[in-house]
Amino acid sequence: MNYEYLICPVCGGTLAEAGRALRCKQGHSFDLAKEDYVNLLTGSKPADAMGDNKQAARFRRDFLNQDYYRLLRDGLAARFAGRTGALLDLCCGEGYYTAALGALPGLQVYGFDLAREMVRLAAKRRAGLTLFVANLARIPVKDSSFDWATLLFAPFQEKELLRILKPGGKLTVAVPGRRHLYGLKQAVYERPYENDEALPVADRLRLCETQKLTGRILLRSRADIQALFRMTPYYYRSAAADRDKLVQYDTLETEIEFILAEYQKEVFQ
Repeated sequence: MNYEYLICPVCGGTLAEAGRALRCKQGHSFDLAKEDYVNLLTGSKPADAMGDNKQAARFRRDFLNQDYYRLLRDGLAARFAGRTGALLDLCCGEGYYTAALGALPGLQVYGFDLAREMVRLAAKRRAGLTLFVANLARIPVKDSSFDWATLLFAPFQEKELLRILKPGGKLTVAVPGRRHLYGLKQAVYERPYENDEALPVADRLRLCETQKLTGRILLRSRADIQALFRMTPYYYRSAAADRDKLVQYDTLETEIEFILAEYQKEVFQ
């Protein structure tokens, strides 16, 4: 693990390894978990009360581990193949995509999430990643330290992105395509709707290019169908009667579609 870009969330000082902890010159100390991630959240709330709960994290891990979304994983890996430098995966979840990026030669990959269970599961993938628990609104990393960043289905915080990227650094964003999970919506809603494919609007990050990835998946069990549904915002927005409709399906086929957009921080800002 390489912690050189991490800073103390209390005072902003550089962190250095001190046994099984990271410590700054002011004496603020943060223990390394047995899986080698570090919790850099501050505040009175317990870390396990922040972000997705353990059940949600495990639903996500179990679903992604079956490679239903390998289209996106492989698309990201192809995009970053041959690139070198430091990459930060923002809101990395349980590490499915982060680990694929970490396996590429030449990249030094960091990742963080607000949910400690997500980060713990990501660390168990043992992909040579530097992982930490943190808040997207205030990322405890040095200014202008990353050549690359990825933001997959997470809130867009342009101010922080500009701060953490080097001049000329690039950000890859993933958003759902128009027909993403349309088959799932057809099973749940009387009037299924298409996604709007809205990309983040940036003031000081220049949109360089976009790429669409399209495919179909066959969900092979009720458990897989439920795991996918619970990963989406549709689950929380649906009435109980609509949620119950999926119980009748043993398998379900649906489109998947992702938009990858790459933005660049201009050299002179």
